[in-house]
Amino acid sequence: MSHAEDNPSSRRDFLFYATGGVGAVATGAAAWPLINQMNPSADVQAASTLRVDIAGVEVGTQLTVLFLGKPVFIRHRTQEEIDEALAVDLGDLIDDDARNANLPDGGDGSDPNRTLPPFGDAPDTGEWLVMQGVCTHLGCVPLGDGAGDYGGWFCPCHGSHYDTSGRIRRGPAPENLPVPHAAFVDEITILLGEQEA
Repeated sequence: MSHAEDNPSSRRDFLFYATGGVGAVATGAAAWPLINQMNPSADVQAASTLRVDIAGVEVGTQLTVLFLGKPVFIRHRTQEEIDEALAVDLGDLIDDDARNANLPDGGDGSDPNRTLPPFGDAPDTGEWLVMQGVCTHLGCVPLGDGAGDYGGWFCPCHGSHYDTSGRIRRGPAPENLPVPHAAFVDEITILLGEQEA
């Protein structure tokens, strides 16, 4: 007498589980291309960061680059602009949030919370300011180079005034100009976008 005849359900159970296992593997193999096609393509991933050479940006000037479809202002501030931004009482701000994507906890709207830390061990002078150049009211591009009543940026569409730290001081805009993910990768290069871990 064979072993299968001792337990007639064991062959049926084996076939049931084997068929189920093959079905699960086949379903996974069929579903993977559908799931994988939702990942960003290589050209999209490549466009998610941008290296910007700032070697030619003199003190008191700004470079505007297009990143992810929006202008980004990279300002090399003068000591006078830095001093003006540091002198602002946080209680005078319309928006007291830093709006800085580089800060894990958000932080207050003080000037040091909005500027880009230097590369390596260089002293943090607060001279570099990186912001999205899009008014937080209706998306116009503000004018720079000391425009507006606070020496920073002025939105010509509806009259929002930003100070030398990109904080909203007067007008209909509800928030400070946002600071995108940015970091120095060397003394003259800023990387915009999140760095891969």
